[in-house]
Amino acid sequence: MGFADADEVERYLGGIFEEALRDEELGPKLRATGISLKTVYRNPDVTLLIDLGNGVVLRADESTEAGAEMRMTADTGNAYWQGKVNLPLSMAKGKVTVSGNIAALLKLAPLSKRLIPAYIERLAADGRADLLV
Repeated sequence: MGFADADEVERYLGGIFEEALRDEELGPKLRATGISLKTVYRNPDVTLLIDLGNGVVLRADESTEAGAEMRMTADTGNAYWQGKVNLPLSMAKGKVTVSGNIAALLKLAPLSKRLIPAYIERLAADGRADLLV
């Protein structure tokens, strides 16, 4: 079925960062990167600014400046947080586009892998089996 609207994309795909920032161990590590990441999702459309240095996740517009930017469909973002997307392969195929400070994004990869089980658990707890891939 997929996400119903931009609010759901923000709740789940932005929410995973909010949850990570609250984590006693992971939160300080994420803040220490100082990375600001703009994620532009399509179908449904929403742009999120993940400002790790300040520990906030905000809805933004496409003109918002950030250190790095990722663009993908919301379905691809959903699959990524379930560990089902090979990021380099998706970039090569044009399913995910990345610009800006790519080296900074690479710092997030090992940290983000720890979020996969929490994301899946959140979908299951909310009765969103339709989003499981």
